[in-house]
Amino acid sequence: MTTDSLFDRLKHPNPHLREQAMLEIAESRDENTISRLISILDEQDTTYRRAAVKTLGVIGVDAVPSVVESLLHSDNVTVRGSAAKALAQIAVNYPNIPFPDAGLQGLKAAINDPNPVVHIASVMALGQMGSAAFDILLESLKTTDNVAVQVAIVNALASVGDPKCTEVLTTFANDESVDSYVRESATSALSRLDLVINYNRS
Repeated sequence: MTTDSLFDRLKHPNPHLREQAMLEIAESRDENTISRLISILDEQDTTYRRAAVKTLGVIGVDAVPSVVESLLHSDNVTVRGSAAKALAQIAVNYPNIPFPDAGLQGLKAAINDPNPVVHIASVMALGQMGSAAFDILLESLKTTDNVAVQVAIVNALASVGDPKCTEVLTTFANDESVDSYVRESATSALSRLDLVINYNRS
């Protein structure tokens, strides 16, 4: 199949054909593949856009620099949100490879994005990075005054599954000066975190 027909296949209604195309694009990629996938991140067609995000996830760490560039510098909100999701996919697909610092720092900067779609997606992506993201999430939790971001960070900390998160969440759950919604979220995140930590031990 030609590259063009593989890219067309990313729009296909059949998920199996889309998955196959993603793998083939990742395997046969050249110097234009990553930029071509990134150019799809502003497509109206959600299926096509999500397939591009997932394909970047399959490509992995090599895609990080270009994806971070889009996350921080695109004028298009959809592109920035999709870029954060692509970074999350890379982390999920390659859990045993240390996530590049450029990716972590890019997501950290994107937590301050004015658009909620982007900053929530960035926080959720950091939640997929495990312990590597702990310091960034903690610092952002202490410095942001955006309640929605705080709640997203509290939930992301529950996904990180690091025992250090228990301490942070306990502090937040009991801090009277913290917004009540954030405190409630910290309390429910604590019970989820216990499950994650116990699951990781078993």
